[in-house]
Formats: sequence, structure tokens, C-alpha cells
Amino acid sequence: MEQEMVLKNEKSLSASIKQLLLKLTPSVKKDGILKSLKNAGITLLSILLFIGLWHMGSKALYNKEANYKIEKALQERGEEAAAAERACIESGDSSCQPNTLPSPSQVWASLKSLVADHQVIKADKAAFAEKLSETNEKLIAQGKDPIVYTGRASFIDIVLTSIKTVFAGFLLALLIAVPIGIVIGLSPSLRSAFNWFIQVFKPVSPVVWYLLVFMIVKTLYIGDSSDNAFVISFISVGLCAMWATLVNTAMGVSSVDKDYINVAKVLKLGTFQKVFKVILPSSLPLIFTGLRITLSVAWMVLIAIELLAQSQGLGLFVWEEFQNGANDSNSKIIVAMFVIGIIGFLLDRLMLTVQNMVSFNKNEMA
Repeated sequence: MEQEMVLKNEKSLSASIKQLLLKLTPSVKKDGILKSLKNAGITLLSILLFIGLWHMGSKALYNKEANYKIEKALQERGEEAAAAERACIESGDSSCQPNTLPSPSQVWASLKSLVADHQVIKADKAAFAEKLSETNEKLIAQGKDPIVYTGRASFIDIVLTSIKTVFAGFLLALLIAVPIGIVIGLSPSLRSAFNWFIQVFKPVSPVVWYLLVFMIVKTLYIGDSSDNAFVISFISVGLCAMWATLVNTAMGVSSVDKDYINVAKVLKLGTFQKVFKVILPSSLPLIFTGLRITLSVAWMVLIAIELLAQSQGLGLFVWEEFQNGANDSNSKIIVAMFVIGIIGFLLDRLMLTVQNMVSFNKNEMA
């Protein structure tokens, strides 16, 4: 009898809990939706605030430089020249516009101009390929190189070149840093022996790495007429950015739980089996943390290295626009700045996703 009463109480309690959960579930979902909408609203508000401050700042700088140009014309050439300068500025003539921080609308116009320019260049490439398709087929059949399009690159092509360069540099960094980090991490003696090497070369500027790589690649490619700017760029990026992965890999390998090592000894695993079955799986979270930092550093130093190597990427694009000094050059530089920032953010999110997939702590976010 007592058991039946206990069972009835348990059933009634479980039924009550289920009813309570059913009542709470809609409110939990509702709270989640409201929280998401609130966060989206705050983000949108911050973006609008940023654009508003940017617009006011650019307008203030525009007015300051415009007044300076008018005042200078007044002092040097008289009132008629000052009036003419003012009329020219107000007319919107590009020859006399103040060359200062562009407004959001000017940057948006430059972005649309760059996209439209890409479509024009894309059509030119297609026409070129179609025109020389038969000729290239004959050249390929004869074992010769086909004729390729050598016209100017569009902004989209430039962005893709930079992404290709940074991934090539990242792959080089991975192939160098991870194996060396594993070897150093396995031996305290090697860690002490190579510590000076890491500490000396880790803070070296990307400009210096570029010069070093240039010295070596120039000699290796001596007598070769091919463009080696891409090779110099991605090697420089890889060497400059690999140190975080090297240090984190060595740290991850050296901090593997001793119990895992003892288990490997009991199972009589060979060196390679121990590395690939025990040490690497345990070290993956730290290794991926290093790889994430390496990719971020690679993207940051890429701009300076592309500029120095004259590689057809975003670094050279920004420098050429700065030197060009055209009316829309500043706007294009700001477009490039946003593109660099957005791509850097997406690369970081990509590596963070991969890191969380292999990390023991799935809640880790940054």
C-alpha cells in the first residue's frame, strides 16, 4: 500500500514538472528572441552612431580645409580670387575640392564605382579569352604557354590576391612551426637550447623579414624573368607570423598530462604513435589558439609586405591610391580599410570555429 502511494506521488510530481516545463518553454523562447532583438538593436544603434559621428567629423574637416583655401586665395590674390575659389568649391568641381576625410556617402559611391569597374574588367577578360581561345588551344597543343590577360586588376581581383597570399603564408607558418614546436616541446633540453632563437627573432619587424626573404629569393630566382613578388610576399608573411604557433605548440606538447604519457609507455607505443595518438590530440586546443593568432598576425603584416614587394594586393592598392591623390582616392582607401577589417574579422571567426570544434572547452569564446 505504501509503495503504491509513493508511486502515485512520484507520478503526480513528474506530471507537475512536465506541466511546469511546458509553461516555461514559451517564455524561455520568448526571452531568447527578445534578447537577440535587443542585441541586434544595440548593434544597429552603435553603427548609426558611428556613421553619424563620421559624417559630422568629415564635414567639419571639409569646412576647415575649404575655409583655409578661400582665406589663402584672399591673402595671396585678392577678393576676386577668393570669391572664385568659393564658387568653385560650392560647385563641386573636383579640381578645387578639399582633399580630406571622405564622408560615408562618398565612400559608398567609391565602393559602387569599384564594383562596377570589376564588372567592366571581368567582361574584358571574357572577351580576351574568347578572342584568343583558338590560338591558346594551338599553343597548348604545341606544349607552349597560353597567352594570358595582362591588363589591370580589378579591386575584387586585388582582394582575392591578398587572401591567396595570406593563406599561402599561413600554410607555410603551419608547416614550419607545428613540427618544430612538437620537437621542442618533447625535450626540455631543446626548449632551453632554442629559447634564445625564438626570443630574438619573434619581435623582428615584417619589413626586416621582407628584406631577408628578398635577398634569398632574388638570388634563387636569378636569371628568371617571372614575377616573384607573390613568392616573396607569402614567405615573408609566413616567417613573420609563425611564432605564436611555434610557442603554443611547444607549450601544448610540454604540458600534456603525464598520465597520458605513462599510458603510452604501458601500451609500448612507438615515438610516432605516441605523438599522433596521445600528444597531438591533447595539444590541439593550444595549437589552434596559436594558429588563430598566426592567421590574425599574417593578415595584419600582409599589407606592409605587399606594399614593399609590389605584389598586386590590398597593400599596393592603398599605397597607389595614396600617391595618386585623385578626388576619390581617399574614399577608395577607406573602402580598402573596411574590407581589410571585415576580412580580418571573418578569418578570426573561421579559426575560432575550428578551434572550438577541437577544444575541450566548447564554451570558450573570444
